Amino acid sequence: MAHSTTHDDLQPLYARIASELLGALRDGTIAPGERLPGERQLATRFGASRETVRQALDILRRDGLVSTDRRGTHAELPGPPAQQPPSLGFPLGAHMSRPLAVDRATVHWQTPPPEHAAALGLAPWRPTLVHRYESAAPDGHGRRTAVTSFSAVALSEVEELARYRDRADGRSSAQLQRVYDWMRRAGLTLHHRDSITGPGDAASVRVRRRVHDQYARPLEITDLVVDAEQDALVYEFTLPAVGATAGP
Repeated sequence: MAHSTTHDDLQPLYARIASELLGALRDGTIAPGERLPGERQLATRFGASRETVRQALDILRRDGLVSTDRRGTHAELPGPPAQQPPSLGFPLGAHMSRPLAVDRATVHWQTPPPEHAAALGLAPWRPTLVHRYESAAPDGHGRRTAVTSFSAVALSEVEELARYRDRADGRSSAQLQRVYDWMRRAGLTLHHRDSITGPGDAASVRVRRRVHDQYARPLEITDLVVDAEQDALVYEFTLPAVGATAGP
């Protein structure tokens, strides 16, 4: 998005800001449905007061180009139909192709592992929602385990996820296959970074996933351990940009 404003322009500043935002909407810099930066960020970007930014947004809102709810202001400018990306499973890479595999997934409200707390910016003693997953074939082979800890940001931004706190007793089954869909519907752009290592056991592989949003806020961290002796690790996912589909 271009952020320059010429102060010798005859237009009021709020009108010039509205024009620049409209240009970003039209050229796809801000995609349909994407959340705009907050008023404070826009005010800093354009060297204007928040009241001036509100006036600019009001112009776009009156023309039906943006809408505002409690999660922020979103682009409403119609664009070409976007291909709906497939839903991403959760935890990614945890599911097995064996038809007789036994899966168990539970959620806990507890202190996460220390390295998870550090990655999520949580105090060492602060509890959060922790998802635990385990899968294995009936003969015990192909075992996979995953531990995921969610950040305070994820729980505050994603209502469906926050509801699990009340049932996070560690006993009830908890299937969160749609958690990434929930995050995206909440206006979060997901950025995945995976590290694959051997945790000292040649028969297993560890995948550590960190997910953050478009503001570099941590959302979740997952440790997935796969029994690689009997079950080859096939690991892929698609992370589409807003309004587009990207390949793996």
